[in-house]
Amino acid sequence: MKVVLLADVKGQGKKGELVNVSDGYARNFLFPKKLAMEANAKILNELKNKNEAEMYKKAEDKKAAVALSEKLKDIVVKFKSTGGSDGKLYGAVTAKDISDKLAADFGINVDKRKIVISDNIKNVGEYILDVKLYPEISAKLKVVVEA
Repeated sequence: MKVVLLADVKGQGKKGELVNVSDGYARNFLFPKKLAMEANAKILNELKNKNEAEMYKKAEDKKAAVALSEKLKDIVVKFKSTGGSDGKLYGAVTAKDISDKLAADFGINVDKRKIVISDNIKNVGEYILDVKLYPEISAKLKVVVEA
């Protein structure tokens, strides 16, 4: 019997998948616990439409990430900070600071968790950071810290 899973079922599949199970397993376990429903034409059509909508959303997100990566490539984020005479800052420049500066100066909203800082920015200088916008899509962002 073909059923559409309404929740993840161990050994069968994930939520939203169409799986083939035995009649007894479906009638005695899956249906009473509301883990699945029988796959009829209406349900299959809804599943197909849902999958198409999800694919479209992913394509739009990917397109937006590519456009944002092109914008970030040309941007230089500048920070003026106080520090010691040897070029060390009294604090550190964090991903949140960079995200806030991008939003304030350029109107670009990037989640702070997507900005990858390999080691803390505690010195005056120029840094190239990775910004993970989407799986497989990342951009380089130039950050300049001045005293």
